Amino acid sequence: MAPTCPLCACVEAHPAHAILAALREDDLDAAIEHGLPDALPCPRCASGCASTLIAARDARQRALAARERFRAREKRLARRVAEREAARATAAKQPAALPPAAAAALARAKAKAAGRPSR
Repeated sequence: MAPTCPLCACVEAHPAHAILAALREDDLDAAIEHGLPDALPCPRCASGCASTLIAARDARQRALAARERFRAREKRLARRVAEREAARATAAKQPAALPPAAAAALARAKAKAAGRPSR
């Protein structure tokens, strides 16, 4: 934890200072490791420090939410593709059904052929 705020004159020991220091160095990974997603601003820091921390935290939360929405969408699409493939595979195994009119005509032809002597 950074003992002082890298952006203002605050000297209170607060976890937000380490996050702000990482953000100042443009090290998002370190900021996340220091707790950026759940960070609360230091109550003694200047308002600029608090707004910087809150903006970075909110941006990261939006990015994480977008990633989760993307992953959920990818899972839905993959599930739909698998369902379609399974339906196609099942349909391919079954004999093709004739339309009702064609089935009736075939039945009449079979019955007529059954009544004739075979040659």
